Amino acid sequence: MTDNGLPRVLLVDDELNLLEAMVRGLRHSYTVVTAPGGRSAVELMRSEPVFSVIVSDLRMPGMDGVTFLRHARQMAPDAVRMLFSGSGDFDDAIEAVNQGAIFRFITKPCPLPRFKDALDAATEQHRLITAERVLLEQTLQGSVKALAGVLALVSPAAFGRGARARQSIEELALRCNVSERWPVEVAAMLSQMACVALPLDLVEKLYHGLAVNEAEQAMIDRLPALTEELLGNIPRLEPVRKILLYQHKQYDGGGSPQDAVRGEELPWGARALKVIFDLDVLETQGNSAGIAFDILSSRAGWYDPVILKALAEIRGNSGHPAQMKEIPLREVRPGMVFAQDVKSARGLLLIARGQEVTQSLIERIWNFSPTLGIKEPVRVSIGNIPPEAGEPQPPHASEAPV
Repeated sequence: MTDNGLPRVLLVDDELNLLEAMVRGLRHSYTVVTAPGGRSAVELMRSEPVFSVIVSDLRMPGMDGVTFLRHARQMAPDAVRMLFSGSGDFDDAIEAVNQGAIFRFITKPCPLPRFKDALDAATEQHRLITAERVLLEQTLQGSVKALAGVLALVSPAAFGRGARARQSIEELALRCNVSERWPVEVAAMLSQMACVALPLDLVEKLYHGLAVNEAEQAMIDRLPALTEELLGNIPRLEPVRKILLYQHKQYDGGGSPQDAVRGEELPWGARALKVIFDLDVLETQGNSAGIAFDILSSRAGWYDPVILKALAEIRGNSGHPAQMKEIPLREVRPGMVFAQDVKSARGLLLIARGQEVTQSLIERIWNFSPTLGIKEPVRVSIGNIPPEAGEPQPPHASEAPV
Protein backbone atom coordinates (compact mmCIF):
# COMPACT_ATOMS: atom_id res chain seq x y z
CA MET A 1 0.00 0.00 0.00
CA THR A 2 1.04 3.62 -0.55
CA ASP A 3 0.34 6.72 1.54
CA ASN A 4 -2.94 7.17 -0.38
CA GLY A 5 -4.04 3.67 0.59
CA LEU A 6 -3.94 2.28 -2.96
CA PRO A 7 -2.09 -0.96 -3.79
CA ARG A 8 1.16 -0.50 -5.72
CA VAL A 9 1.33 -2.23 -9.11
CA LEU A 10 4.37 -2.52 -11.37
CA LEU A 11 3.65 -2.82 -15.10
CA VAL A 12 6.55 -3.88 -17.33
CA ASP A 13 6.16 -3.69 -21.12
CA ASP A 14 8.10 -2.25 -24.04
CA GLU A 15 4.86 -0.95 -25.62
CA LEU A 16 4.80 2.56 -24.16
CA ASN A 17 1.35 3.39 -25.53
CA LEU A 18 -0.07 0.38 -23.71
CA LEU A 19 1.56 1.45 -20.46
CA GLU A 20 0.16 4.97 -20.76
CA ALA A 21 -3.33 3.62 -21.40
CA MET A 22 -3.10 1.32 -18.39
CA VAL A 23 -1.97 4.16 -16.11
CA ARG A 24 -4.92 6.31 -17.22
CA GLY A 25 -7.41 3.49 -16.72
CA LEU A 26 -6.13 2.29 -13.35
CA ARG A 27 -4.99 5.47 -11.58
CA HIS A 28 -8.13 5.73 -9.43
CA SER A 29 -7.82 2.18 -8.11
CA TYR A 30 -4.05 1.60 -8.00
CA THR A 31 -0.74 3.39 -7.69
CA VAL A 32 0.76 2.32 -11.00
CA VAL A 33 4.52 2.30 -11.59
CA THR A 34 5.80 1.45 -15.08
CA ALA A 35 9.04 0.23 -16.61
CA PRO A 36 9.76 -0.09 -20.36
CA GLY A 37 11.65 -3.38 -20.05
CA GLY A 38 12.98 -6.09 -17.78
CA ARG A 39 16.38 -4.53 -17.08
CA SER A 40 14.94 -1.15 -16.10
CA ALA A 41 12.33 -2.91 -13.95
CA VAL A 42 15.04 -4.80 -12.05
CA GLU A 43 16.90 -1.54 -11.40
CA LEU A 44 13.67 0.08 -10.26
CA MET A 45 12.97 -2.76 -7.83
CA ARG A 46 16.38 -2.39 -6.22
CA SER A 47 15.20 0.92 -4.76
CA GLU A 48 11.43 0.24 -4.74
CA PRO A 49 10.88 -3.46 -4.00
CA VAL A 50 7.46 -3.09 -2.35
CA PHE A 51 4.72 -3.94 -4.82
CA SER A 52 1.45 -5.79 -4.33
CA VAL A 53 1.31 -6.97 -7.95
CA ILE A 54 3.89 -7.21 -10.74
CA VAL A 55 2.70 -7.60 -14.33
CA SER A 56 5.18 -8.27 -17.12
CA ASP A 57 5.03 -8.73 -20.87
CA LEU A 58 6.60 -11.97 -22.06
CA ARG A 59 8.54 -10.83 -25.11
CA MET A 60 10.72 -7.76 -24.51
CA PRO A 61 14.14 -6.78 -25.88
CA GLY A 62 17.16 -7.14 -23.59
CA MET A 63 15.51 -9.18 -20.84
CA ASP A 64 12.43 -11.28 -21.54
CA GLY A 65 9.54 -11.75 -19.15
CA VAL A 66 10.67 -15.20 -18.00
CA THR A 67 14.03 -13.86 -16.80
CA PHE A 68 12.55 -10.73 -15.28
CA LEU A 69 9.86 -12.57 -13.33
CA ARG A 70 12.47 -14.95 -11.98
CA HIS A 71 14.39 -11.91 -10.66
CA ALA A 72 11.16 -10.37 -9.37
CA ARG A 73 10.35 -13.53 -7.42
CA GLN A 74 13.69 -13.29 -5.60
CA MET A 75 13.55 -9.54 -4.99
CA ALA A 76 9.90 -9.30 -3.92
CA PRO A 77 8.73 -12.80 -2.91
CA ASP A 78 5.41 -11.55 -1.49
CA ALA A 79 4.40 -9.71 -4.68
CA VAL A 80 1.85 -11.52 -6.83
CA ARG A 81 3.14 -11.96 -10.39
CA MET A 82 1.08 -11.93 -13.60
CA LEU A 83 2.10 -12.39 -17.23
CA PHE A 84 1.04 -10.55 -20.39
CA SER A 85 1.54 -12.43 -23.64
CA GLY A 86 0.40 -12.77 -27.22
CA SER A 87 -1.78 -15.71 -28.20
CA GLY A 88 1.07 -17.62 -29.88
CA ASP A 89 3.43 -17.65 -26.90
CA PHE A 90 1.96 -20.53 -24.91
CA ASP A 91 5.12 -22.65 -24.68
CA ASP A 92 7.15 -19.73 -23.38
CA ALA A 93 4.28 -18.77 -21.08
CA ILE A 94 4.32 -22.24 -19.51
CA GLU A 95 8.03 -21.84 -18.81
CA ALA A 96 7.37 -18.46 -17.20
CA VAL A 97 4.63 -19.96 -15.03
CA ASN A 98 6.96 -22.71 -13.83
CA GLN A 99 9.96 -20.46 -13.14
CA GLY A 100 8.21 -17.35 -11.89
CA ALA A 101 5.28 -18.83 -9.94
CA ILE A 102 2.75 -16.86 -11.99
CA PHE A 103 -0.64 -16.17 -10.42
CA ARG A 104 -2.46 -15.49 -13.70
CA PHE A 105 -1.72 -15.54 -17.43
CA ILE A 106 -3.37 -12.77 -19.51
CA THR A 107 -3.45 -12.80 -23.29
CA LYS A 108 -3.18 -9.68 -25.44
CA PRO A 109 -5.21 -7.76 -26.32
CA CYS A 110 -7.04 -7.57 -22.99
CA PRO A 111 -9.93 -5.17 -22.34
CA LEU A 112 -9.31 -2.87 -19.40
CA PRO A 113 -12.28 -4.14 -17.29
CA ARG A 114 -11.03 -7.73 -17.57
CA PHE A 115 -7.48 -6.64 -16.76
CA LYS A 116 -8.73 -4.74 -13.71
CA ASP A 117 -10.63 -7.84 -12.52
CA ALA A 118 -7.38 -9.80 -12.74
CA LEU A 119 -5.56 -7.09 -10.77
CA ASP A 120 -8.30 -7.11 -8.12
CA ALA A 121 -7.92 -10.87 -7.72
CA ALA A 122 -4.13 -10.57 -7.53
CA THR A 123 -4.38 -7.81 -4.92
CA GLU A 124 -6.65 -9.96 -2.77
CA GLN A 125 -4.17 -12.83 -3.10
CA HIS A 126 -1.39 -10.48 -1.95
CA ARG A 127 -3.50 -9.40 1.03
CA LEU A 128 -4.00 -13.03 2.07
CA ILE A 129 -0.29 -13.81 1.69
CA THR A 130 0.87 -10.84 3.74
CA ALA A 131 -1.85 -11.28 6.39
CA GLU A 132 -0.81 -14.88 6.95
CA ARG A 133 2.85 -13.93 7.10
CA VAL A 134 2.26 -11.10 9.56
CA LEU A 135 0.10 -13.34 11.75
CA LEU A 136 2.74 -16.05 11.64
CA GLU A 137 5.57 -13.68 12.50
CA GLN A 138 3.73 -11.91 15.30
CA THR A 139 2.32 -15.08 16.85
CA LEU A 140 5.60 -16.96 16.69
CA GLN A 141 7.73 -14.09 17.87
CA GLY A 142 5.32 -13.40 20.74
CA SER A 143 5.50 -17.04 21.82
CA VAL A 144 9.25 -17.12 21.41
CA LYS A 145 9.61 -13.95 23.45
CA ALA A 146 7.68 -15.61 26.28
CA LEU A 147 9.94 -18.66 26.13
CA ALA A 148 12.99 -16.42 26.10
CA GLY A 149 11.70 -14.65 29.20
CA VAL A 150 11.61 -17.98 31.04
CA LEU A 151 15.17 -18.68 29.90
CA ALA A 152 16.26 -15.31 31.27
CA LEU A 153 15.11 -16.42 34.72
CA VAL A 154 16.59 -19.90 34.56
CA SER A 155 19.88 -19.16 32.78
CA PRO A 156 20.87 -15.49 32.42
CA ALA A 157 24.10 -16.43 30.62
CA ALA A 158 22.29 -18.44 27.93
CA PHE A 159 19.59 -15.80 27.54
CA GLY A 160 22.15 -13.02 27.20
CA ARG A 161 23.98 -14.86 24.46
CA GLY A 162 20.71 -15.39 22.56
CA ALA A 163 19.76 -11.72 22.95
CA ARG A 164 23.11 -10.59 21.60
CA ALA A 165 22.84 -13.08 18.74
CA ARG A 166 19.46 -11.73 17.72
CA GLN A 167 20.73 -8.17 17.56
CA SER A 168 23.73 -9.21 15.48
CA ILE A 169 21.74 -11.40 13.11
CA GLU A 170 19.19 -8.65 12.50
CA GLU A 171 21.99 -6.33 11.38
CA LEU A 172 23.60 -9.08 9.30
CA ALA A 173 20.37 -10.03 7.56
CA LEU A 174 19.79 -6.41 6.62
CA ARG A 175 23.38 -6.01 5.38
CA CYS A 176 23.21 -9.26 3.36
CA ASN A 177 19.75 -8.46 1.88
CA VAL A 178 18.11 -11.56 3.36
CA SER A 179 14.47 -11.30 2.28
CA GLU A 180 13.00 -13.85 4.71
CA ARG A 181 14.29 -12.60 8.05
CA TRP A 182 11.82 -13.91 10.60
CA PRO A 183 13.22 -17.50 10.67
CA VAL A 184 16.75 -16.29 11.44
CA GLU A 185 15.56 -13.86 14.11
CA VAL A 186 13.42 -16.52 15.79
CA ALA A 187 16.28 -19.03 15.52
CA ALA A 188 18.61 -16.61 17.28
CA MET A 189 16.13 -16.15 20.13
CA LEU A 190 15.63 -19.92 20.49
CA SER A 191 19.25 -20.92 19.93
CA GLN A 192 20.02 -21.27 23.64
CA MET A 193 16.69 -22.75 24.76
CA ALA A 194 18.05 -26.29 25.22
CA CYS A 195 20.59 -24.95 27.72
CA VAL A 196 17.89 -25.26 30.39
CA ALA A 197 18.80 -28.97 30.45
CA LEU A 198 22.45 -28.28 31.29
CA PRO A 199 23.91 -27.80 34.76
CA LEU A 200 24.55 -24.14 35.48
CA ASP A 201 28.27 -24.66 35.88
CA LEU A 202 28.42 -26.19 32.37
CA VAL A 203 26.47 -23.24 30.97
CA GLU A 204 29.06 -20.96 32.56
CA LYS A 205 31.85 -22.97 30.92
CA LEU A 206 30.21 -22.60 27.53
CA TYR A 207 29.63 -18.91 28.16
CA HIS A 208 33.33 -18.33 28.76
CA GLY A 209 34.55 -20.83 26.14
CA LEU A 210 36.25 -23.05 28.69
CA ALA A 211 37.31 -26.66 28.07
CA VAL A 212 34.77 -29.36 28.92
CA ASN A 213 35.28 -32.99 29.88
CA GLU A 214 33.98 -36.04 28.02
CA ALA A 215 30.79 -36.34 30.04
CA GLU A 216 30.00 -32.65 29.61
CA GLN A 217 30.64 -32.86 25.86
CA ALA A 218 28.17 -35.74 25.67
CA MET A 219 25.50 -33.50 27.25
CA ILE A 220 26.32 -30.73 24.78
CA ASP A 221 26.07 -33.15 21.85
CA ARG A 222 22.52 -34.02 22.91
CA LEU A 223 21.33 -30.40 22.73
CA PRO A 224 20.25 -30.48 19.03
CA ALA A 225 18.01 -33.48 19.70
CA LEU A 226 16.55 -31.73 22.74
CA THR A 227 15.93 -28.57 20.73
CA GLU A 228 14.11 -30.64 18.11
CA GLU A 229 12.02 -32.26 20.86
CA LEU A 230 11.11 -28.87 22.35
CA LEU A 231 10.17 -27.28 19.02
CA GLY A 232 9.01 -30.27 16.99
CA ASN A 233 5.31 -29.84 17.79
CA ILE A 234 5.16 -26.13 16.94
CA PRO A 235 3.80 -25.67 13.38
CA ARG A 236 5.61 -23.57 10.76
CA LEU A 237 8.95 -23.72 12.57
CA GLU A 238 10.59 -26.08 10.07
CA PRO A 239 13.03 -23.45 8.71
CA VAL A 240 13.90 -22.38 12.25
CA ARG A 241 14.55 -25.95 13.33
CA LYS A 242 16.84 -26.52 10.35
CA ILE A 243 18.85 -23.42 11.23
CA LEU A 244 19.23 -24.60 14.82
CA LEU A 245 20.21 -28.09 13.71
CA TYR A 246 23.20 -26.68 11.80
CA GLN A 247 24.09 -23.66 13.97
CA HIS A 248 27.38 -25.27 15.09
CA LYS A 249 28.31 -26.71 11.70
CA GLN A 250 31.44 -25.38 10.00
CA TYR A 251 31.25 -23.98 6.47
CA ASP A 252 33.61 -26.71 5.19
CA GLY A 253 31.39 -29.46 6.61
CA GLY A 254 33.26 -30.06 9.85
CA GLY A 255 31.57 -30.08 13.23
CA SER A 256 28.13 -31.27 14.27
CA PRO A 257 25.98 -32.83 12.89
CA GLN A 258 28.28 -35.17 11.02
CA ASP A 259 26.71 -35.31 7.58
CA ALA A 260 27.51 -34.20 4.02
CA VAL A 261 25.84 -30.76 4.26
CA ARG A 262 28.32 -27.91 3.80
CA GLY A 263 28.88 -24.50 2.22
CA GLU A 264 25.86 -22.89 0.59
CA GLU A 265 23.80 -25.99 1.39
CA LEU A 266 23.78 -24.87 5.02
CA PRO A 267 20.93 -22.47 5.88
CA TRP A 268 22.04 -18.84 5.83
CA GLY A 269 20.89 -18.43 9.41
CA ALA A 270 23.00 -21.37 10.59
CA ARG A 271 26.10 -19.96 8.87
CA ALA A 272 25.47 -16.58 10.48
CA LEU A 273 24.91 -17.98 13.97
CA LYS A 274 28.15 -19.98 13.76
CA VAL A 275 30.14 -16.77 13.20
CA ILE A 276 28.16 -14.79 15.77
CA PHE A 277 28.48 -17.31 18.59
CA ASP A 278 32.18 -17.98 18.05
CA LEU A 279 32.81 -14.23 18.05
CA ASP A 280 30.74 -13.86 21.20
CA VAL A 281 32.85 -16.48 23.03
CA LEU A 282 36.07 -14.71 22.06
CA GLU A 283 34.74 -11.35 23.22
CA THR A 284 33.47 -12.86 26.47
CA GLN A 285 37.01 -14.10 27.09
CA GLY A 286 38.17 -10.48 26.98
CA ASN A 287 39.52 -10.28 23.43
CA SER A 288 39.07 -7.01 21.58
CA ALA A 289 36.94 -7.05 18.43
CA GLY A 290 40.06 -6.75 16.27
CA ILE A 291 41.83 -9.69 17.88
CA ALA A 292 38.62 -11.75 17.86
CA PHE A 293 38.17 -11.27 14.11
CA ASP A 294 41.83 -12.12 13.51
CA ILE A 295 41.28 -15.41 15.33
CA LEU A 296 38.11 -16.15 13.35
CA SER A 297 39.89 -15.38 10.07
CA SER A 298 42.70 -17.77 10.96
CA ARG A 299 40.28 -20.71 11.22
CA ALA A 300 40.41 -21.76 7.56
CA GLY A 301 37.14 -23.17 6.24
CA TRP A 302 35.12 -22.66 9.38
CA TYR A 303 32.97 -19.71 8.32
CA ASP A 304 31.09 -18.33 5.35
CA PRO A 305 33.58 -15.67 4.13
CA VAL A 306 30.81 -13.31 3.00
CA ILE A 307 29.09 -13.39 6.38
CA LEU A 308 32.39 -13.06 8.27
CA LYS A 309 33.34 -10.00 6.22
CA ALA A 310 29.88 -8.44 6.63
CA LEU A 311 29.95 -8.87 10.42
CA ALA A 312 33.44 -7.37 10.59
CA GLU A 313 32.22 -4.36 8.60
CA ILE A 314 29.21 -3.93 10.88
CA ARG A 315 31.37 -4.02 14.00
CA GLY A 316 33.92 -1.68 12.49
CA ASN A 317 31.44 0.83 11.06
CA SER A 318 28.58 1.06 13.52
CA GLY A 319 27.71 4.57 12.27
CA HIS A 320 26.19 5.87 15.51
CA PRO A 321 27.81 4.00 18.38
CA ALA A 322 25.74 3.77 21.51
CA GLN A 323 26.86 5.84 24.49
CA MET A 324 28.28 3.73 27.33
CA LYS A 325 27.75 4.89 30.87
CA GLU A 326 28.28 3.53 34.37
CA ILE A 327 25.33 4.37 36.59
CA PRO A 328 23.84 3.32 39.93
CA LEU A 329 20.96 0.86 39.91
CA ARG A 330 18.40 3.53 40.74
CA GLU A 331 19.08 5.20 37.38
CA VAL A 332 18.55 2.10 35.24
CA ARG A 333 15.46 2.52 33.06
CA PRO A 334 13.64 0.73 30.23
CA GLY A 335 15.29 0.90 26.81
CA MET A 336 18.85 0.77 28.14
CA VAL A 337 20.95 -2.29 27.35
CA PHE A 338 23.37 -3.86 29.81
CA ALA A 339 26.84 -3.53 28.31
CA GLN A 340 28.46 -5.68 30.99
CA ASP A 341 27.43 -8.72 33.00
CA VAL A 342 25.56 -7.88 36.19
CA LYS A 343 26.75 -10.02 39.09
CA SER A 344 26.03 -10.41 42.77
CA ALA A 345 28.57 -9.58 45.45
CA ARG A 346 29.61 -13.25 45.39
CA GLY A 347 30.12 -13.30 41.63
CA LEU A 348 26.82 -15.00 40.65
CA LEU A 349 25.75 -13.98 37.15
CA LEU A 350 22.31 -12.37 37.37
CA ILE A 351 21.94 -10.57 34.04
CA ALA A 352 24.13 -11.14 30.99
CA ARG A 353 25.45 -8.32 28.83
CA GLY A 354 23.26 -7.57 25.85
CA GLN A 355 19.95 -7.84 27.69
CA GLU A 356 17.60 -4.91 27.22
CA VAL A 357 16.13 -3.32 30.32
CA THR A 358 12.36 -3.68 30.68
CA GLN A 359 10.05 -2.65 33.49
CA SER A 360 9.75 -6.27 34.66
CA LEU A 361 13.54 -6.58 34.67
CA ILE A 362 13.82 -3.46 36.82
CA GLU A 363 11.51 -5.13 39.31
CA ARG A 364 13.74 -8.22 39.28
CA ILE A 365 16.80 -6.04 39.86
CA TRP A 366 15.26 -4.52 42.96
CA ASN A 367 14.22 -7.95 44.17
CA PHE A 368 17.77 -9.22 43.70
CA SER A 369 19.55 -6.28 45.23
CA PRO A 370 18.62 -6.56 48.95
CA THR A 371 19.44 -10.27 49.17
CA LEU A 372 22.29 -10.70 46.70
CA GLY A 373 23.94 -7.30 46.78
CA ILE A 374 24.30 -6.40 43.10
CA LYS A 375 27.66 -4.83 42.33
CA GLU A 376 27.35 -1.16 41.44
CA PRO A 377 27.72 0.86 39.33
CA VAL A 378 26.42 -1.06 36.34
CA ARG A 379 27.55 -0.38 32.77
CA VAL A 380 24.77 0.26 30.26
CA SER A 381 24.32 1.42 26.69
CA ILE A 382 21.96 4.38 26.44
CA GLY A 383 22.08 4.89 22.67
CA ASN A 384 18.39 4.01 22.22
CA ILE A 385 17.04 6.18 25.03
CA PRO A 386 15.23 9.32 23.81
CA PRO A 387 16.64 12.46 25.47
CA GLU A 388 13.24 13.51 26.73
CA ALA A 389 12.59 10.24 28.55
CA GLY A 390 12.06 10.82 32.23
CA GLU A 391 13.63 8.95 35.11
CA PRO A 392 11.25 6.18 36.22
CA GLN A 393 10.88 5.51 39.89
CA PRO A 394 12.07 2.06 40.91
CA PRO A 395 9.38 -0.29 42.21
CA HIS A 396 8.98 -0.22 45.98
CA ALA A 397 11.33 2.76 46.10
CA SER A 398 10.89 3.07 49.85
CA GLU A 399 12.41 -0.38 50.25
CA ALA A 400 15.31 0.22 47.86
CA PRO A 401 18.78 0.15 49.38
CA VAL A 402 20.44 3.53 49.81
